[in-house]
Amino acid sequence: MNLKRDTVLKERLIDKMEKLPEPDIQEVLDFVEFLERKRSKGRVVPQKPEVDPTKDPILELLGIADIDPFANKIDQELYGQ
Repeated sequence: MNLKRDTVLKERLIDKMEKLPEPDIQEVLDFVEFLERKRSKGRVVPQKPEVDPTKDPILELLGIADIDPFANKIDQELYGQ
């Protein structure tokens, strides 16, 4: 980007930001900081939280439908087939 255009863009941004309420300015700042992190580290990938299966009631239920006779009769139970 050339220096003159860069300066004009910055001035336009400052002009627009001066008219924003404080919460919107904070949102713009958050976005700019996100862009800085993205450029410094490459692609930003959100980290998945560690899941402890013994403390997650949904994970405890996984596989429950595999128990006979339910697994073999699921279509019959659900659809009458």
